[in-house]
Amino acid sequence: MPELPEVETTKRGLAPHLEGRKVKLCEIRQHSLRWPVDADFAAKIRGARIQRLDRRAKYLLVETDKGLAIWHLGMSGSLRIVDGKLPPEKHDHIDWLLDSGQRLRFHDPRRFGALLWTTEDIADHELIAHLGPEPLSDEFHSDYLYSASRNRKAPVKTFIMDGRIVVGVGNIYASEALFMAGIRPQTPAGKISRPRYARLVEAIKTVLAAAIEQGGTTLKDFVGGDGKPGYFAQQLNAYGRAGQPCPRCPGTIREQIIGQRNTFFCPRCQR
Repeated sequence: MPELPEVETTKRGLAPHLEGRKVKLCEIRQHSLRWPVDADFAAKIRGARIQRLDRRAKYLLVETDKGLAIWHLGMSGSLRIVDGKLPPEKHDHIDWLLDSGQRLRFHDPRRFGALLWTTEDIADHELIAHLGPEPLSDEFHSDYLYSASRNRKAPVKTFIMDGRIVVGVGNIYASEALFMAGIRPQTPAGKISRPRYARLVEAIKTVLAAAIEQGGTTLKDFVGGDGKPGYFAQQLNAYGRAGQPCPRCPGTIREQIIGQRNTFFCPRCQR
């Protein structure tokens, strides 16, 4: 499933092709996505000039002079730039024909992605208003995370994956950050000290920044805006390595279900 680094990678790949361009035509071949695409969406965006691309959590925001388009890639979605004459394939559900002659093409075999439109302040949108800070922003720091964790009995892995606490720390990146910080994922969030949260915040920022630099983590379906896969999976220390030697100590990586998600950790060096 595309997480924050994959969406950020997509944004960075698409921005040079989209910003400043006009949407000449929008073709919607499948309206039934996670939420139905508005019947009049194509009419709303036709002729719009794209001003800039942004990202909030896992949502890709396309600001235009008419309004704002909100993309969500869902479980298997991808956005890429293709030649304007390239015919669509089976799961290519939406095209934006640009004045450059290229197309922005949305591909989504499972149809859990979404495309929404708003003219309201995005900070007040129902999908955005409840979200916590961005993990790579100055608003996400150890004092904040420590304070938010007090009296929390949930496992720390579940805690940092809660989008109301901090956005974009998906399952893979939570396991990797906790491994880097030396914190066992089952530990109740409220039992972790301020210094250990300082290490965890630094680990989250480091892991996510590295994943973005490498283009995300391709485990199955993800490709970036340029159609290329991400390569951060080659650098995973814990996730998906159950039964393998710990890269940091003589221990062995174990797997456990926490919050209905596969979790990987070293019981020897994560405390």
